[in-house]
Amino acid sequence: MGPPSRCSVTCGRGSPGAVNRSTTGGRHPPRIFLPVAVHRLTKTQARRIAVRAQLLDARRPTDLLGVVSHLTFLQLDPTAAIAPSADLVAWTRLGVAYRPEQLTQALEQERTLYEVRAYVRSTADLPLHLAAMAEWPFPNEDRRHVAVPGPAAHRWLEANAAFRRDVLELLRASGPLTSRDIPDTSVVPWQSSGWTGNRNVTQMLEFLNARGEVAIAGRVGRQRLWDLAERVYPPVEAVPLGEARRILAVRRLRALGIARSEVLGVTGERYHEEVEGEPAEVEGTSGRWVVDPTALADDFEGRTALLSPFDRLIHDRARAQELFDFQYYLEMYKPAAKRRWGYFALPILHGDRLIGKLDAIADRKASALRVNAVYEDVRFTRAVTKAVQAELEALAAWLGLGSLESAAA
Repeated sequence: MGPPSRCSVTCGRGSPGAVNRSTTGGRHPPRIFLPVAVHRLTKTQARRIAVRAQLLDARRPTDLLGVVSHLTFLQLDPTAAIAPSADLVAWTRLGVAYRPEQLTQALEQERTLYEVRAYVRSTADLPLHLAAMAEWPFPNEDRRHVAVPGPAAHRWLEANAAFRRDVLELLRASGPLTSRDIPDTSVVPWQSSGWTGNRNVTQMLEFLNARGEVAIAGRVGRQRLWDLAERVYPPVEAVPLGEARRILAVRRLRALGIARSEVLGVTGERYHEEVEGEPAEVEGTSGRWVVDPTALADDFEGRTALLSPFDRLIHDRARAQELFDFQYYLEMYKPAAKRRWGYFALPILHGDRLIGKLDAIADRKASALRVNAVYEDVRFTRAVTKAVQAELEALAAWLGLGSLESAAA
């Protein structure tokens, strides 16, 4: 397959000399867009760009910090039907070299990573996030970009200003503390139809964490230890918001390879985020894409991988459908009788194709990885079946499980 073709036109985000103020509502100097080339990509090329960008090709990375820095974050989720998502994402990239204790050590001892609202990021990137943290929950931003809890969180924080001061003063005097060590002095309860309703201490800590005022210093069992951010984070200077967003837009696309001009943001922050690269068109799809110009090399060697349901390769379901012809949705919240693929089904990557789903569970009492089903989106060849089986065996070994068992056996 030859290199992507190009035709010289104007970038889809502005004509020559056009001013763009969309990323920060006009709070940074205008940028001038000059004519750039549109890259003409086949679907195969687009998929390979996406797979390489997510560090899922045959050239595995070698260290956890490098993975987090490139991907820009790891998402934490407590579901551990097989393993927690952050660990699965790291294992899928690093292989047997990764152990979960490495993540704990980086977060709690080395402080090379930090956690904020269920996302792990590189501490080296903290200056790029501090200005946005100070603006959270973005009460003055375009509603298209504001994610839950949005304006409700801003109003609640204002109504509970004294509660906020109480929490900060207690942490200053006695931190680090768990949430159960902090009294609820709120005057307005947090309203939610979900599990967070009236969980006022937890919500205040979460919101102050999002704002960069408190930080997670470690854990006692599953309980988080909270402290003042200044005692956890290194003393660094914030990059101004507009400049930080421009840098992150480039980094975000580098982690995805190819995307629409806006991508889904992370839960609890911005609903949509910008990416910045060069315009592209992909055969068989309509509309304009944006591609990382550094990712256009045509060499590709794939491998087989079992992905977390929260893996960023498949996080954007529309992109997965358009580029990979892959349909997927998370079914853990559905009644068992209504699940199509299983409680915690893992997408299966083979080369540059998403080829199926794995329904499995780690039975730690029996020391077995139990495979309930392997769903083939395309008919597996003998070579594909062998590759998937090898990956299953590698997963069982990494989990420290003594056997791999099929429910049909």
